[in-house]
Amino acid sequence: QVQLVESGGGLVQPGGSLRLSCTGSGFTFSRYPMTWYYQAPGKERDVVAYIGLDGVLTYHEDAVKGRFTISRDNEKNTVYLQMNNLKPEDTAVYYCMTHLGGTNYWGQGTRVTVSS
Repeated sequence: QVQLVESGGGLVQPGGSLRLSCTGSGFTFSRYPMTWYYQAPGKERDVVAYIGLDGVLTYHEDAVKGRFTISRDNEKNTVYLQMNNLKPEDTAVYYCMTHLGGTNYWGQGTRVTVSS
């Protein structure tokens, strides 16, 4: 059974940092790209960042370039999202996702609130 479990969210002041983690199980983690999404209140779920199998190929959405960094540790079956210089508009629930066997698998999400 494929499972993704996110952690690391919380309340942080503007300019602060958080590191989100997403640990996968039930599949061969190293064989699949991973994607972080965010969903702000009242908005659709959008891509934040993407990482290929070996961590070399990455993509970051324009609004987070230079502030967020996606990485992965295939030994730990975990993908990370390092978020620096957080802004109030980064407030959202963050989800990790992988696609395998024709199905998108999602974690339960971790909430990030950026507020003073």
